[in-house]
Amino acid sequence: MQVVKLAGNTYVRGDCVAGCQALIQDETVDLIVTDPPYGIGGGALHKHYNRDEKFVLDGYIDVPADQYQDFSLAWIAQAARILKPGGQIYIVSGYTHLYEIMHALRQTPLVEVNHLVWKYPFGVYTRRKFITSHYHILLYARPPLEKSTFNLCSRFGLEERDADGRSLNYRDREDVWTINRRYQPGKIKNKNELPQELLVKILQYSSSEGDLVCDLFMGGFTTAKACIGLNRRFIGFELSQRAFEHQIVEISQLEPGKLLTKLRKPATDRLTNRGGAWSEKDKRKLLREYQGLIRAGLKQKEALAQLSGKYLRGEWSLKRVLKAGQQ
Repeated sequence: MQVVKLAGNTYVRGDCVAGCQALIQDETVDLIVTDPPYGIGGGALHKHYNRDEKFVLDGYIDVPADQYQDFSLAWIAQAARILKPGGQIYIVSGYTHLYEIMHALRQTPLVEVNHLVWKYPFGVYTRRKFITSHYHILLYARPPLEKSTFNLCSRFGLEERDADGRSLNYRDREDVWTINRRYQPGKIKNKNELPQELLVKILQYSSSEGDLVCDLFMGGFTTAKACIGLNRRFIGFELSQRAFEHQIVEISQLEPGKLLTKLRKPATDRLTNRGGAWSEKDKRKLLREYQGLIRAGLKQKEALAQLSGKYLRGEWSLKRVLKAGQQ
């Protein structure tokens, strides 16, 4: 096992199960983001992705299909052990061994939060079946879920709308994500690297600056690079010596926090009472004022907009209170 420490982060060349046991104490990691081997014959991925691999690093280490269940049980048990209460794990997976991964997760105290679908254009070309153009992203957490980080407005404010009036926040949080796969023509890379946009989105929603993030299968070190750019602490493992030696050079040249300046700044939510409890007095007052506005000739939408600004609450909240008061 080779351990390299750079700028407070830890990079380990070696098996992640043995590495976790040796280096990470129970309940110390805030977030795990990882993309385990897919068990589909990684040495021949060019057959799956129909691409020229002369710029792809040799030494990709896959897992034989008949060993995948035991492999999944072992590393997922370690993931569950090292997560803090409320800590979360994102697992990127194809469909081939999705069953084994989900079975292993169900042997732990972790609970499912979301089953996301990452949709990308230009999928695996086929002639005799439908084209595969998505991956699964499993989001699980260690109870209690109330302690889990979810930065609701980290990317879009709740009031932000597109040109058609649709909520940008709602759309960004739907469970199907369309993000291009990472193409780097002419550049040395690891097999099947995750796009930076995907990692940044995950880190924005499920971590904060200073949190400890772990990647059990670093591959192209994309999680590590995103963590450095967003000022998250990091520890990760990679078994391939070729990949490790190449990527550790790139890691050493990155500027901490550089990605923070490139993040979109969400609009501040002016509805500061959103989600708060209603007093009976305010409920009665709202009903009287709404009825007065309607009698004065305002349309429902106009009345709700005016009351939303006064009570600093969303229109859905106003409608629920008004509906209950009119029954």
